[in-house]
Amino acid sequence: MKGTKELVKTEPSRLLSPIEDMERWFEEMWRRPFAAFRTPFWATRGLEAEEFSPSLDMYDTEHELIVKCDLPGLKKKDIELNITHNFLTISGERGKEEKVEKANYYRYERSYGKFSRSFELPEGLDIEKAKAHFEDGVLEVKIPKSEEAERMSKKIAIE
Repeated sequence: MKGTKELVKTEPSRLLSPIEDMERWFEEMWRRPFAAFRTPFWATRGLEAEEFSPSLDMYDTEHELIVKCDLPGLKKKDIELNITHNFLTISGERGKEEKVEKANYYRYERSYGKFSRSFELPEGLDIEKAKAHFEDGVLEVKIPKSEEAERMSKKIAIE
């Protein structure tokens, strides 16, 4: 048998799987509190990929707030941005590829479907001047601080 290479189908370790499932359920509960209670974590094991929930970073610079959101595989037309009552909402849909029924899947992890992420923006932003750019699967939203908010901020030297 020396020199023979085969692709062997394996099952993930059943000892860690329940713990990983529970950790994933608790993480989801913190991200979307009410979605986690739709189905108990043990009832989803072995099912297809979870609902798509993009990751994002939000940070503050001297003159603006920047939000970067990973949206791989999406096109600009699939994404919608709204600011309502000081909440930024990023929503859209990642279309599902046709599953090949006669294939032996070893993993089926990519997520599809509609998504929506909303979060409160800090005070003092000029939302009328917000701009967004989408390139290489990354959405970048820049919201400048209002002139009033910038005037209210001052660095104080320590003597």
